[in-house]
Amino acid sequence: MSATITFLGGADTVTGSKYLIEHNHQRLLVDCGLFQGYKQLRLRNWNPLPVVPGDIQAVVLTHAHLDHSGYLPLLVKNGFRGRVHATTGTCDLASILLPDSGHIQEEDAFFANRHGFSKHAPALPLYTKQEAIHSLKQLHAEKQGQWFEPIRGWKARFQPAGHILGAASLLLDVGGRRILFSGDLGRPDDPLMNPPEPPPQADTVLIESTYGDRQHPKEKLFEELGPLLHKLAARGGVAVVPVFAVGRAQAVLHTIAQLKAAGQIAKGLPIFLDSPMAIHTTALFERHPGEHRLSAQEVRNMDHVATMLETPEQSKSLLHRHGPMVILAASGMATGGRVLHHLMQYAGDHRNMVILTGYQAPGTRGAALASGHSTLRIHAQDVTVRAEVVQIESASAHADANQLMSWLHKMPSAPDQVYVVHGEREGSDMLRQRIEHEIKWRALVPEHGSVWPL
Repeated sequence: MSATITFLGGADTVTGSKYLIEHNHQRLLVDCGLFQGYKQLRLRNWNPLPVVPGDIQAVVLTHAHLDHSGYLPLLVKNGFRGRVHATTGTCDLASILLPDSGHIQEEDAFFANRHGFSKHAPALPLYTKQEAIHSLKQLHAEKQGQWFEPIRGWKARFQPAGHILGAASLLLDVGGRRILFSGDLGRPDDPLMNPPEPPPQADTVLIESTYGDRQHPKEKLFEELGPLLHKLAARGGVAVVPVFAVGRAQAVLHTIAQLKAAGQIAKGLPIFLDSPMAIHTTALFERHPGEHRLSAQEVRNMDHVATMLETPEQSKSLLHRHGPMVILAASGMATGGRVLHHLMQYAGDHRNMVILTGYQAPGTRGAALASGHSTLRIHAQDVTVRAEVVQIESASAHADANQLMSWLHKMPSAPDQVYVVHGEREGSDMLRQRIEHEIKWRALVPEHGSVWPL
């Protein structure tokens, strides 16, 4: 029986990555992500998978971002009992992200119940913080570059993908076929992370396409962010910066530390990092010195440039401060978390600024802000947006279209098939066309739920 792949997420969309590999009645799930963005996508999180979780033998995670790992507590809750294989960095980050995800879902459900704006009575979280902590017991750390057996007779190997701490591409050897999952690929010139390693030979390739139809600007984050913060400080405003707690928060902190050291912005401009998850992630850079570009001193500078706000009380204390100040808070697309409270407080003042630092998936509040919406729906209220909204283009931790093509070009010879995944339909199809026309490989954008032979 030949192996098959079922696209349970990350197909036709940039979120919810889940790829089910089946061979000889054995099942492996590569990535286990939450759907985010449009409501119809988020509702998929509540639908049962077309496979019984207890019938899956193992899970392998390419990295810890929630659109690749955030469904794991629910999989365990619903009966998955196998090992979850990941790099050491991914295990460390998942130990921060997954409990936080459960906590935020509990908070959101509590808030909805208290204010009566849920259509469900009572509103429930997908999973709780405690259920997320329980799922962490099944994590099993694997070293980059070393073969391991997620299922007897199946071989797998991680290799560095850049992007964030612990992120990896995955080479899977099953039934005499080699399948390469790119995972999320970082940029060769990323200010924090090392570049992704070139791809090994494989029969089938799954390539991400978040930026499949775009190129990053030549401008660096340092050059984009400096003038914005200088202008903000001059008018005494407050900048609300939605950040992904893993990767983006650290890139912005590192850049602000550089800007202050270079005299581009005032050393006294108050910076606040209002995200326990981002605070704990920043500390991990000291524990993984070989996985990023920063020196020990640069890590310390990044850690000390901001006041770290852990508790809700510390977060609320900002309400009593006046600008100028800069508040970095999760989540990066303004889908939940503390950033929503800051947007409610500050979005209505024209002196203030909302700085978007990366990709904003369609259907998110971040995408609405980027599109110039004059109101935002937050906690059943319409919040007027008068603040200046700026989208920075240089902060992405994803490879752009040319960099994705360059990575594929480094494969020793053509694979039998390329599946273009983890992108919006337009971006995925644009990358598919480039693969077919420029390097003459067979490429396909799979549909959600489709099954293909390997």
